[in-house]
Amino acid sequence: MSDHRAKSDRIAGLRPRYRKDLAGGTDRFFASRRTTCPWCGSERLAARLHTTDLLQHKPGRFTLDRCADCGHVFQNPRLTDEGLEFYYRDFYDGLGEQRMSGTFGGRTAMYRSRAEAMLPHDPAPKTWLDVGTGHGHFCAAARTVLPATSFDGLDFTDGVELAAREGRVAHAWRGAFPDLAPELAARYDVVSMFHYLEHSTDPDRELRAAHEAVRPGGHLVVEVPDPRSRYARLLGRWWLPWLQPQHLHLVPAANLRRRLTERGFTVVAEQHAEAHDPVDLLAAVWLALDRAAPREDAPWLPEPPGALRRGLRAAILLAGVPALASAALLDRFAVRPLAHRLGLCNAYRLVARRE
Repeated sequence: MSDHRAKSDRIAGLRPRYRKDLAGGTDRFFASRRTTCPWCGSERLAARLHTTDLLQHKPGRFTLDRCADCGHVFQNPRLTDEGLEFYYRDFYDGLGEQRMSGTFGGRTAMYRSRAEAMLPHDPAPKTWLDVGTGHGHFCAAARTVLPATSFDGLDFTDGVELAAREGRVAHAWRGAFPDLAPELAARYDVVSMFHYLEHSTDPDRELRAAHEAVRPGGHLVVEVPDPRSRYARLLGRWWLPWLQPQHLHLVPAANLRRRLTERGFTVVAEQHAEAHDPVDLLAAVWLALDRAAPREDAPWLPEPPGALRRGLRAAILLAGVPALASAALLDRFAVRPLAHRLGLCNAYRLVARRE
């Protein structure tokens, strides 16, 4: 059986469940709308972005609000646990597992850069826990920078168990970090959260868990999207780090620095250029092309697309190849050297020591 036929059969097998999930609409996937900022409690909120799911194209509309007092950006109304399960399903696992594993597996240089951020502060940590590790690709690459370090991974998906079977992590912790934190108390020299905190329903609870898991004198490394990036304004809904509906909280660096201090950490490094991922223009062009083209087959669609729609999609994407290539070149060679100076960095990284 061909790969295409096998995928089509797999999608057809999943379609009845999605049809049942969507029979009553998407309202049940959302909690009540907040009237106060979840970070500082201010009532001065304004809509920052209205968008749809631009990656999987699952049904639903999503709003990000911004607090006028502290600048915190958050999904409002937020997804419920049922909504999170629905929108995460078949993204990192299931149908999306092979695609996402290939995407994350090819980012070795970035993973090494993240590990190198620790060298000035602890050049030889014995134990490191990577929270939100996915399939453990960071840990595998970081071991080339820190060969004497034992890397464990934590995630709520079965990807972390795959990482252990593949030897990318020494030990796999599966579950919610705050729930596991008492078992991990003062166990690690370093805890990392790379593009994890923005997915959390309660970032402050995750920071408290990190304080519990890091030994006194150890370090926490946090990397998150920067909502103050100028790209967020210039590219609008096509800015990839909005990543709706998965990103629930986007925290400005000043806010996170203060909260870490309140939680018993001292921030010893703040990096912007080093955390920047030069893909903004490429991703924006791809998202726009993908949005303009007919949908490819997915189990949340009522029925698979016909030959005409598949052909039209292929033609649109093929016509967009020059634009994609140009955007990639601009990202890497024109914007990247100037990103920090121009305020275009799409992420920042903090290294904090537990006192």
